Amino acid sequence: MVVKEDRRVVRTRTNLKSAMLKLLSEKDFKEISITEISKVANCNRVTFYSHYKDSSHLLEDIFQDYLEQLAQYFRDSFKGKKSFLLSDPTRNVPIFEYVQKNQFVFSLMLIGEVIPGSQNHFCETITSISRSELQLKEEVWFDIEAINFYETYALLGLFIFWIKEDFQTTPEEMAQRLSFLHSTSLGEAIV
Repeated sequence: MVVKEDRRVVRTRTNLKSAMLKLLSEKDFKEISITEISKVANCNRVTFYSHYKDSSHLLEDIFQDYLEQLAQYFRDSFKGKKSFLLSDPTRNVPIFEYVQKNQFVFSLMLIGEVIPGSQNHFCETITSISRSELQLKEEVWFDIEAINFYETYALLGLFIFWIKEDFQTTPEEMAQRLSFLHSTSLGEAIV
């Protein structure tokens, strides 16, 4: 049986999250008080504390919302398929579009690391899907868990690059770059 959350609770949490994001667009996380968040959200401090223990907990909840949606885009990229090529860039375009559309939050999460460990939480979200819902078509000679971490942290690195270049590259080109990394060995290095 699915228990529906009270609409008032959902509305209050939505208002608190919106207030936090608005304030983060204006100042650093450390400068934001619970009183300010409550005021912008049109509630009081008691209401805030009935939902969150502190501002970090609120921001973690915001990040979790965005990670759950990113996870859904990742799942949708292989939904209904029996197999897919890692070198196919088209399935990754919606993932990059979602991150670009929400670049402010992903920049906070992945570059700002306002909440310690948010990069790891991002990677664990993706790794857990790969671990539980996907498998390689052919066996490999080393631990699949190592491959999952390698691929996920490579994706993190690609997102960090994209954020640092201020999203100048299109989602389509970023998906193409990821596909290239998935499909090739970079070969020999010159010293």
